[in-house]
Amino acid sequence: MAAGLLAALAVVAAGVVWRAQAGWATATEQMQRRLRSQPARLGAPVYRESDVSGQPAPVARYFRAALRDGQPIVTRARVTWRGEFNTGAPGQDAWKPFTATQEIVPGAPGFVWNVRIAMAPGLPVLVRDGFVLGRGSMRGAVLGLVTVVDVSGTPEIAQGALQRYLAESTWVPTALLPSQGVVWTAIDDTRARATLTAGSTTVSLEFGFGTDGLVASVFAPERFYDDGRNPPVARPWLGRNLRYEERQGMRVPAEAVVEWRLPEGTLQYWRGRPVEIEYAYEAEAPAR
Repeated sequence: MAAGLLAALAVVAAGVVWRAQAGWATATEQMQRRLRSQPARLGAPVYRESDVSGQPAPVARYFRAALRDGQPIVTRARVTWRGEFNTGAPGQDAWKPFTATQEIVPGAPGFVWNVRIAMAPGLPVLVRDGFVLGRGSMRGAVLGLVTVVDVSGTPEIAQGALQRYLAESTWVPTALLPSQGVVWTAIDDTRARATLTAGSTTVSLEFGFGTDGLVASVFAPERFYDDGRNPPVARPWLGRNLRYEERQGMRVPAEAVVEWRLPEGTLQYWRGRPVEIEYAYEAEAPAR
């Protein structure tokens, strides 16, 4: 009798989890559809080297290193990720593996990120965040069932999401072109500031360029950090691209790490690599 009851409870629990994760997938697809409904392209359909002739020197070098003349402008991208997420603290690492998919629409601009973090065997945490229709959001739930974070519509989450979009545009180099709404300002011969406005949100990030001309780092002196226990507070944030590879004629990061500079020390909290990137161009199907 007891064994039968336990088996029945297990079936019910499995059904509850399945329905929760099916609902999660449906909500993610709805968010992706809203993102895809945005304009697909700004400016000309292809990049020309002459397009960046008036840009700061390190910026012009970057585009000439990352793109070939005549490169089609990416209208949409889908990235499949693998990596690790650090759930620990400075000096107390606790890395957990993750898999994720991300959709990016430069013309919006915006993205939707959907990740599955293996917190323990059989206990994934699902997280979905993005910047869609000028609105930032983040939701996380254990098994897609028990909500642990749910925030949207605040100026802080919008700013953080748009900063993330701008930083991760190195995986879609044409999204960083001036024709896509990015305004570049020189800092020195190896750094430049990129500024982007979407709706009522404007953000800027400092891009650092390596000797190869490619983006080596992206830095925000203030990005809202939320530890889940205290009100969000602005902290320095840094992303570093460790190596590059060519995808569809564009040079993009093959591996990256991201960290917070906290009062108690540096917290490297994310490291990842794109497994697959599908690019779509005007009036074309996605291409790998």
